[in-house]
Amino acid sequence: MDPKETYKKKLVSIPEAVSMVQSRQTIGVAMAASEPPGLLAELGRHQGRLEDVTVWVCLPMRIYDFIQKPEMTGHFFVENWFYGAPDRKVHPEGRVSYIPNNLHQAATNKLLAAGNKVSVFWGTATPPDERGYMSLSLGLVTEKQLIEAADLVFIEINENLPWTLGDTQLHIDDVDYVVENHVPLFELPSAPPSEAEQAIGGFIAELIEDGSTLQLGIGGIPNAITPFLLSRHDLGIHTEMFTDGMVDLYNAGVVTNKRKTLWKGKMVGAFALGTQKLYDFINDNLGVEFQQGQVTNNPHIVGQNFKMVSVNTALQVDIFGQVCSQSIGYKHFSGTGGQLDTHRGAQLSPGGRGIIALRSTAKDATISTIVPILSEGAEVTVPCQDVDTIVTEYGVAELKGLCVRDRMEALIKIAHPNFRDWLREEARRLGIVPKFS
Repeated sequence: MDPKETYKKKLVSIPEAVSMVQSRQTIGVAMAASEPPGLLAELGRHQGRLEDVTVWVCLPMRIYDFIQKPEMTGHFFVENWFYGAPDRKVHPEGRVSYIPNNLHQAATNKLLAAGNKVSVFWGTATPPDERGYMSLSLGLVTEKQLIEAADLVFIEINENLPWTLGDTQLHIDDVDYVVENHVPLFELPSAPPSEAEQAIGGFIAELIEDGSTLQLGIGGIPNAITPFLLSRHDLGIHTEMFTDGMVDLYNAGVVTNKRKTLWKGKMVGAFALGTQKLYDFINDNLGVEFQQGQVTNNPHIVGQNFKMVSVNTALQVDIFGQVCSQSIGYKHFSGTGGQLDTHRGAQLSPGGRGIIALRSTAKDATISTIVPILSEGAEVTVPCQDVDTIVTEYGVAELKGLCVRDRMEALIKIAHPNFRDWLREEARRLGIVPKFS
């Protein structure tokens, strides 16, 4: 059948599409800027006929009734691979729960637990070309795996999505239904770095050599690194998330990808989240390639890049070297995401380095983020045996291979001066590093 005719045959309205969801089914949803806002906004309107519907999400960007409103309890339950602000708000009300994961295995393990099936997949894509191919555009972390496992596949078509290359292609024949919703794309402006973050960015940049391949996380600290790298040459990108800062480095001639080991000449990542500047840059760009999260974040693949440098952020680091990036005590905050994947992978790389960056204090400098022991209930994101390099605005602590006593001394040097004596006294009081040592 002609692809245009197939498209017309599969085109339904958003209410019609959501009406096909049944009680006790599971919906797998595309993540972050790839989420389908039309379908998700409509879901809450079907509360009256639906019970016990489970929705799998990852880093949702918008606020939706089906999860936010208390009266949705019992009708919808959300399982989330990575929390955003809306999920943190709802978590105490019991309608959302975190799925512990490493990103490269997130979909594989969840599908295994669910019998390798999901009832429905909801995602977004560009309009199809004349041959019937669409681009999944901004996200490829779990999307392809969920599509292959779904009983019914629904794609929300948005003409504003960029056409991205790599493993993003999906044919209209492999979709059960399409809906149309040509809305503006979600944009996440770059957070301007604070003075402390700029200092951290400077220290990290000193650790990045010419020819290195980079993975940069999200937030003010990764953004702060960019200006300090403008004198580097032939950097490459192998990342989980494409960001605006990477566009700036490319446009400045710093990122060339010429010395990469894998996908030479190309920036490689699994999803994009930023502003229209980023979305315009990746549109039909032969130098940008999307691969599935199970590929980009596989530590053994990451480690094949020469001089691989992974930069991620954290909430707390303790004297043992345990890193918490996903909770504040018992309060779940975000998720592991790809942090442990890329941190481990970078250390498998010849000349590679795994960097964890954080400000030395929180809450207006009243709390130290370098602590004797992680807060009670804190979730360990990077175990002490995997930790490599820690950076604050006070310097760099290289912890790999150090005993706990020496880790304490290295971390005290980069802790805020107001807390250095406290750290040593607490370590001794708790018996972590006895006085005689």
